[in-house]
Amino acid sequence: MTIERVILLLTLFVAIGTARAGIAEENEIVSGQAPRHPAMHMMNDGRVSLDLPPRMRMHQLANMRSHLEAVQAIIAAIAEGDFDGAANIAHARLGLTQEMRRMCAMFENDDFKRLGLSFHESADTLAETLRTRDANASLRALKTTLGYCVACHAAFRQ
Repeated sequence: MTIERVILLLTLFVAIGTARAGIAEENEIVSGQAPRHPAMHMMNDGRVSLDLPPRMRMHQLANMRSHLEAVQAIIAAIAEGDFDGAANIAHARLGLTQEMRRMCAMFENDDFKRLGLSFHESADTLAETLRTRDANASLRALKTTLGYCVACHAAFRQ
C-alpha cells in the first residue's frame, strides 16, 4: 500500500468519524435530548445555519447518513476489487439524479445549493473513474467527492 493510500484512508476515517459524531449530536438536538457537550452549542462556531424546520432537518440528516453509508459501501467494494459495484453505488446513491437535483433546489442558501450540486456531480465523475478499474485514480476521485463533504460540514450546520 502506498503512502498516498494510507494518508487517504486515514483522512477518510477521520472525516467519517467526524461526520458521524456531528450527525449524532445534531440528532440529539433535534430530538430534544440533551447534547453531549452543552457548552459547545452556546458558542457560534462560525458555520452558517441552514435554519431548517425540524422535519426538513431530520430528512437532511437522514440523507447525509445515507451518503456516509454509500461511501462506506464504495470503499468496501473497492477493497474487494468490485469497481463496477462501487461505480453503481456512487452513481445511484451519491450521483446527481433528478431526485437529488430536486432536493438541492429546495434549499434557500445558494452557496449550500452549489456545494451540494458539485458534490453530486463529483460522485458521477467518481462512478466514471471507478469503471476504469484504476485504483489510484478512483481513490483520488473519492477524495474529491469527500472533499465536498468536508467543505460543506465546515461551512454549514443544521
